Amino acid sequence: MIPLSLVVARARNGVIGRDGDLPWRLRSDLKRFKQITLSKPCIMGRKTWDSLPLRPLPGRLNLVLTRDSSFEAAGAVACESFFEAVEIAAEQAEEEGAEEICVIGGVALFELALPRAKRLYITEVDAEPEGEAVFPAFDESAFVEVASERHEPGEADDHAFTFRILEKRV
Repeated sequence: MIPLSLVVARARNGVIGRDGDLPWRLRSDLKRFKQITLSKPCIMGRKTWDSLPLRPLPGRLNLVLTRDSSFEAAGAVACESFFEAVEIAAEQAEEEGAEEICVIGGVALFELALPRAKRLYITEVDAEPEGEAVFPAFDESAFVEVASERHEPGEADDHAFTFRILEKRV
């Protein structure tokens, strides 16, 4: 089975979104997001899809999870169940030789995927913005940190941040 990985940027207070957008500007994180997800199937919720400035994400199979059976996403595959999205993503990953499936948000999808996730790519943003979208609480002791890189804000970054990779303990 192709492993599931979550890709998320979260603030110290757990906030990941506000009003359908990111509550910060971090070009460094967007570059990392592209590097991690390129050529891999990406599963996202409809609100995440709607928030993308460029749809579909180029160079990736975009799978959009929605409860609306009439929803059409140009350039993406609309799925009505998490199981269906994972099944399609796994087939594509095997065909293309991708080593993982990326789950990129939002909150409801992260809640579904966290119990099955083998890897978490977390950008810890050094901020505490207001926002209604909060990353779900999880038992971090079930994971081991395999990488951590602290960064001061670059020219196009609002805040300092830390790139972390957590892998599920066996």
